[in-house]
Amino acid sequence: MSYYTRFICLRFSLLPAFLLFCLLGWGQKKPEVPVDHRFDPLDQLFKQNQKELGQFVALVWDTGKLVYQKQSSEDFTPKMAAPIVRSADWLVAALVMTFVDEGKLSLDDKVTTYIPMFGKYSKGYITIRNCLTNTTGIKSDDLIKVKKMLVTIRYESLEDEVNDIASKRPIQTNPSTEFFFSGLGPNIAARCLEVVGKKPFERLMMERIVRPLKMRSVSFDSQTGDAPEPSAGAVASASDYINFMVMLINKGIGPDGKRILSEKAVRELGSPQFASLPVKYVPKELQGAQFGLGCYITGTGNSTILLSPNMLGTTAWIDNCRNYCAILLVAKPEEPKKVIWSSMMNLVNEAIGGNCN
Repeated sequence: MSYYTRFICLRFSLLPAFLLFCLLGWGQKKPEVPVDHRFDPLDQLFKQNQKELGQFVALVWDTGKLVYQKQSSEDFTPKMAAPIVRSADWLVAALVMTFVDEGKLSLDDKVTTYIPMFGKYSKGYITIRNCLTNTTGIKSDDLIKVKKMLVTIRYESLEDEVNDIASKRPIQTNPSTEFFFSGLGPNIAARCLEVVGKKPFERLMMERIVRPLKMRSVSFDSQTGDAPEPSAGAVASASDYINFMVMLINKGIGPDGKRILSEKAVRELGSPQFASLPVKYVPKELQGAQFGLGCYITGTGNSTILLSPNMLGTTAWIDNCRNYCAILLVAKPEEPKKVIWSSMMNLVNEAIGGNCN
């Protein structure tokens, strides 16, 4: 056989192998979410509000799978991370509950148990529960200028930041007497975890929540090398945040069957806290809602909805009756945006159905 003949044979013998390789590659490509025409009105909602939202991703998870996916462009996908602003509070509360499950702290422990400095500045009665429910009584101005919610004052550590809160932020009212939307409490709680866990907050979050839930995009690390900002300082992808909510729907069980939180801890996260307190401030879209640990609660009984919204666009929620979860994640939460999450929620509820009134 000539060299030329052998070359031609080799070429044609490699062709089937190449085609097989391509078929395997195509077969392994993750399929897109099938079109479900129940959600056509949701597509229309996003089309009407595209300019207001900018780049965004919307996901709906139901009955063990994604049933809806919408993204504004190919440049921002469900796997791309973006600031989640106050939706980070839910993650902080879940991290606290991992320590509660282990008996290493109690929600009703006073902050002074872990940070004695608070006792020196008339803040000795603040508890961990107060920190997770906007009831610390510490004066906060982070809602006067919304942009401040995205900017971390350059502290070298979370300890420095929380010590500054203890020494410089005055008490406006007694703890447990008034609800005032604020980002200070989760930071204080996170610092208490550093004391108990003897590790930086970011590492505790990675070890106990992020890695077990395969939330690879999630980070609380400061981009400037300064202190992390537990409240409003995280980035996450829509896909990863869905993983977190699915764990809650599954009563604390993660994707590998590993328990992340006890069923009791999951119930506590979604239980109304200080329900009878007067509300000093809450975004108008949430008036009438109650507050759980790191999240809001609307509805009653088995028809409750747990949600973690903010004024800058991104909102995530769990519908306990219909047993689904959803997220709207905007790429650039820089300015207050038109609230469309409530319309999105209504349309998803209509699409999924169920007697949940």
